[in-house]
Amino acid sequence: MVETPAYDLTIFKVHYGKMTLKIYSKGERVLRIEVIVHSTREYRWSRSLPAFLEIVVRLKCILERFLDALGCINACFVSDETLEQLPQAAQIGQTKVGGIDLNKPRMRRVAEAVLTLSAVPAGFTASDLARHVNALSGATESEYGPRHVAYDIKKLRAKEMVRKIGKSRRYEPVPEGLRSLTALLILRHKIIRPLLAACAQPEPPAQPANPIPMHHHYESLRAGMRNLFTELGIAA
Repeated sequence: MVETPAYDLTIFKVHYGKMTLKIYSKGERVLRIEVIVHSTREYRWSRSLPAFLEIVVRLKCILERFLDALGCINACFVSDETLEQLPQAAQIGQTKVGGIDLNKPRMRRVAEAVLTLSAVPAGFTASDLARHVNALSGATESEYGPRHVAYDIKKLRAKEMVRKIGKSRRYEPVPEGLRSLTALLILRHKIIRPLLAACAQPEPPAQPANPIPMHHHYESLRAGMRNLFTELGIAA
């Protein structure tokens, strides 16, 4: 959730059960990040005073995990090796699994669901992933269920983008994998598709009333890509 309850104040919240992760700024000078537990009973934590220090340590770990996820998404990166190796088959244990093809809608939805779940305090389960993927696609559990989720998670683990948390049945994205998935999705949704759509138009798209620097960058890229396509003999 993003809230603007007062002038010059923006609050960004992630709600998870009886817990809230919160970031807010004021006047572009103050940035505060905190985690709030509304009920320790919900998580079966001791509520006695001697347990207060243990609760604070747990909350500190949750906050650091949240900040790590934000940092990976904000400063995303993908290497040439990842682009080359991602579609290739891989091995996890004794099992050989297929590569990751983000041109396929199912795998794109899985990647988007992993980004959504990256800030979950205790990692996510296969059921969590299936629920988010089905919410994105409108599919039912019979169309995308436990068997499909298990195979997709294996592919992500084989590419070292997701790892198991200890001996539990919960998973978390690896920082490098989170950066790569974010970069690949941004390249596809925010750069390649809009530029191809704009290059295919005979006339430049209408300029926004209040352009921002990003609009000027897009226009420069659009013009440059049209010239590049002409040189390469590609019809956008």
